[in-house]
Amino acid sequence: MRVFCASVATECNTFSPLRADFTDFRQSFYAPPGQHPETPTLCSAVFPVLRARARAGEITLIEGTATWAEPGGIVNAPTWNRLRDEVLEQLRAALPVDAVVLGLHGAMIADNCVDCEGQLIAAVRGIVGPVAKIGVTFDPHSHLGAARYENADIITVFKEFPHTDFVETAEACVDLTLRAARGEIAPEISVFDVRMIDVLPTSLDPMRGFVDRMMALERDGAVLSVSAIHGFMAGDSPDLGAKMIVITDGRRAEGDRLAGDLGMELFSFRGRARPDFLTARDALEQAARAPRGPVVIADVWDNPGGGVAGDSTIILREALCMGLRDIAFGTIWDPMAVRLCHAAGEGAQLQLRFGGKTSDAAGDPVDARVTVRRVKRDAVQSFGSSVVPLGDCAVIETAGIEVVLNSNRAQAFSPDLFTNLGVEIDVKQALVVKSTNHFHGAFARIATRILYAAVDGPYPSDPRRNAYRRLSRPIWPIVDTPHQTQENA
Repeated sequence: MRVFCASVATECNTFSPLRADFTDFRQSFYAPPGQHPETPTLCSAVFPVLRARARAGEITLIEGTATWAEPGGIVNAPTWNRLRDEVLEQLRAALPVDAVVLGLHGAMIADNCVDCEGQLIAAVRGIVGPVAKIGVTFDPHSHLGAARYENADIITVFKEFPHTDFVETAEACVDLTLRAARGEIAPEISVFDVRMIDVLPTSLDPMRGFVDRMMALERDGAVLSVSAIHGFMAGDSPDLGAKMIVITDGRRAEGDRLAGDLGMELFSFRGRARPDFLTARDALEQAARAPRGPVVIADVWDNPGGGVAGDSTIILREALCMGLRDIAFGTIWDPMAVRLCHAAGEGAQLQLRFGGKTSDAAGDPVDARVTVRRVKRDAVQSFGSSVVPLGDCAVIETAGIEVVLNSNRAQAFSPDLFTNLGVEIDVKQALVVKSTNHFHGAFARIATRILYAAVDGPYPSDPRRNAYRRLSRPIWPIVDTPHQTQENA
């Protein structure tokens, strides 16, 4: 059996001041055919999973390009055209194939394409024809348009947020796609439009229990696969919002009913799934009063994983104003400040301006006398078994607060974001991280408490106020009763 695989992935915040080109992909992760590392990455985990099947003699694997750009703004047209055409030409050269497996994100939007993944999947279908099977993995923070599920045979989505199950999602996609290619199953995809957009962390109930039930349905054999698309509120897409996906073995009507039931259950969680969001001052005050640290504070909206710059200084400035000490911040994106610190060297003291560079909503830059505690080239952090590049980094200290400055934008995934740079987290009263929930799995193991701080900034965090131009369907919270509104339309 001949199988082709490729991965092109990023998440596009269409409201972000950032823009993305090929440099962003090359800087974050770009592996030409045959050069994907043995360790999995978030969206390209299908590569090592398929390699294991090839080593077992089950398939002949033809690898295409695998690439990922840190979430940011809209991708420019030349970059999307280049990456799309690169993969499609590789697929044409690999023909004939029995199956294609794609590791995608699902929220890529380019200057010239609102649904990049849908366009790519439809083009793949046009090349391989109606018989070959197409399997796709998605991030739940994505948009699910008809071009995707009408052309794919298998769609699996990370169930967990934080996305700790990306390898398991790839394994499920590969297994079902190969079974379909061998004629062992006849997959039917059912999709239900939940018509809502919300923050749905699976580390907390009610989503924790919901995910557990989805996995139980798969284990019991009632369905081949169940997935929930959460949606990505920062992407102006006509397909914005949550969707349920159920895949059955030739039982479409049954799948439609189950997708609808699960979708309405998910809809019932609206407004009560997200954790309690505090102001910056409340979060810092609670952390300062804690009997021991480290207390972890998530700066949820200045999250580079949501496509913003990650250079907000609002919580840092609040901590400085309050005179707090023994805090570490990770990270503030500022390549110029990093360069100055590397030039000054470890132990140097200098007057430094850092942060607040890309948006007037991210707070003013901080001007301070700092000590350079550590500089490091090509620093990394971990996310499960993946390695996440931070670029050149510097740790600076001012007024008893340490700040990790990085040159590659990346949200906080793991405490080794700090420890790899010599920051002693066990003696800190608080750690402030820029992440919505991906930090939770690793940081929960060392945190005495976890707090979420919601600071208004460049991320479009309120769908009721976002200037969506492409959204025409009623969804909650823009409409209180979107299902009734749709029925009455």
